[in-house]
Amino acid sequence: MNDVDTSLSGELSQAAQLYVAHLAVERGAAALTIYAYRADLSEYLLFLQQLHVASVHDISETHILKYQEMLVARHYARTTIDRRLSVVKGFHRFLLSDGMCEQNPAARVALLKKMQKLPDVISIDQAQHLLDSIDISTPLGLRDRSALELLYGCGLRVSECVQLQLSALNIADGYMRVCGKGNKERIVPVSGWGLKMLVRYLEDGRPAILARLKSAPSTQTVYLNVRGGALSRQMMHRIVARAGLSIGVKNLHPHTLRHSFATHMLAGGADLRVIQELLGHSDIATTQIYTHVDRSHIREEYEHAHPRACAHR
Repeated sequence: MNDVDTSLSGELSQAAQLYVAHLAVERGAAALTIYAYRADLSEYLLFLQQLHVASVHDISETHILKYQEMLVARHYARTTIDRRLSVVKGFHRFLLSDGMCEQNPAARVALLKKMQKLPDVISIDQAQHLLDSIDISTPLGLRDRSALELLYGCGLRVSECVQLQLSALNIADGYMRVCGKGNKERIVPVSGWGLKMLVRYLEDGRPAILARLKSAPSTQTVYLNVRGGALSRQMMHRIVARAGLSIGVKNLHPHTLRHSFATHMLAGGADLRVIQELLGHSDIATTQIYTHVDRSHIREEYEHAHPRACAHR
């Protein structure tokens, strides 16, 4: 009754056998429960073996997240995915408590049922139409288009976008320093259409806004209002909402563009850890929200995965 798939490597198989025995003897689990645990555990360990993991000491949080993504890609129900993840989490708790491992790589992996509901996202086609709908023949149009490119193309929070400083931009190398929550700084790549529109705004739009003023203010904020000051969060919300209405999307928020960025990145094949870094999430569990997206498959992954980065190479 305690047999686990014999095709597993010796150490993985031994660890699994010990866990199943623990369930049977010390936990007094029923026969059907043990059968289900054994099947789920075998699938998990076989998946690890396909990733060339041969020792329990080599299992990382990233491996477990990839396993979760694989389950999502197979269209399993949330309850099924959470059941299998519960087996995985129990297995790693056992390995830690039994002294077979020094850490628990599954400790921070969240079950899907504990994740907050993901706000609405727009499709890639809607994002394309949204950006194309903005008239870039005016300085303010260039500003709006550039800002929306960064919200959707780089996943910036609205506060990060309106607070972005000229000194934080490295146009030559295609990246920017973004100050996120808790004043934590991260490097975010900007390329493709995002970089193209940013350069156009900096060369044509921003100088034109300042040229209209009798005395140009000394602000170093990238995105300016008509008075030459920093664009406010409220104004950015209005810009996004207005653009949304122009394509028939009501109540579009800047954060919807950020969620769409992450969703489209994941669908395009980006690793969850890369998305976490780009979004500035301190906890991978926050980024796990996006594993609800079906899988079709820091800079290189971004440029190959995100449609706005691929569009102008």
